[in-house]
Amino acid sequence: MRRWWLLLIALLLAPVAWGLPAAAPAGSPVAAHGRLAVKGNRVVDAQGKPYAVHGMSLFWSQWQPRYYDPATIAWLVRDWRVTAVRAAIGGQQGGYDTQPEAETKRAEAVIDAAIAHGIYVVVDWHAHQPRPDDAVRFFSHIATKYRGVPNLIYETYNEPLPEHGWATVLKPYHAKVIGAIRAIDPGAFVVAGTRSWSQDVDEAAADPLPFANVAYTLHFYAATHKGELRSKAETAMQRGIALFVTEYGTTAANGDAPIDATETRTWWEWCAKHGISYLNWSVANKDEASAILKPATQGLSGWSEAELTESGRLVRTHLRALR
Repeated sequence: MRRWWLLLIALLLAPVAWGLPAAAPAGSPVAAHGRLAVKGNRVVDAQGKPYAVHGMSLFWSQWQPRYYDPATIAWLVRDWRVTAVRAAIGGQQGGYDTQPEAETKRAEAVIDAAIAHGIYVVVDWHAHQPRPDDAVRFFSHIATKYRGVPNLIYETYNEPLPEHGWATVLKPYHAKVIGAIRAIDPGAFVVAGTRSWSQDVDEAAADPLPFANVAYTLHFYAATHKGELRSKAETAMQRGIALFVTEYGTTAANGDAPIDATETRTWWEWCAKHGISYLNWSVANKDEASAILKPATQGLSGWSEAELTESGRLVRTHLRALR
């Protein structure tokens, strides 16, 4: 009889021992929708139905690390009602290039908090220069630790610059980094950055990557980018690729004033029409208009309306209305 009890206990503990992902909390976005994928020019859930996430991006991890904290993620879930967060892990400029262990721990803190709350987490290699070896090292670690976890979305390159050609620089870069991730986790959902600060999505559509389950990054800042960028994005979708707005702002492209609430709402409506996910830049108390917190705000959570910037109030109201 004792042998049977030991066998039963071993079977119950097997998922933990084998590193299998734990079930998402009941009623959470991940519990309802599972791992994301790409079907045609749409992002879909585990049932193959179109699904979009909405939420917040953290600021560069090396410059505003304090918000890479479980308390911040918990507050965004409870009060802002986000279905996704983005860990913007600085790859260069004093980030992973000089302190890889610290940046990896920040990423893991956000990932673990997202898993605990059953929301999605965009793990973003936040860089402007193509240095694939560091990205491969970082993502290989993350993919190994979180293999098969449905919450994860891998963003392999935040904002390539205009001089980084799609065919000559970015396709080889993505092939190396995505190849490393997929060698560990074949089902990983990936979002690939595009040329010119992730705006030249039409180029990617004309010459897509040789991988399934890949969406392409589109970034916009409402006071700068308007109908012309939407037209470019529509051309890309007509050519068959899926888009994912891993970062957008209510402001000008430099992250500062003015705030264009009208154009921001136009973008929200456009994204809803096309089933496109979007995350706002950024959870920060930096003295710039795109930050959601005023510079004097010190808490990691529990922010009052008086502690939010104009952009913060606009985005919070919108996110709360979605759920």
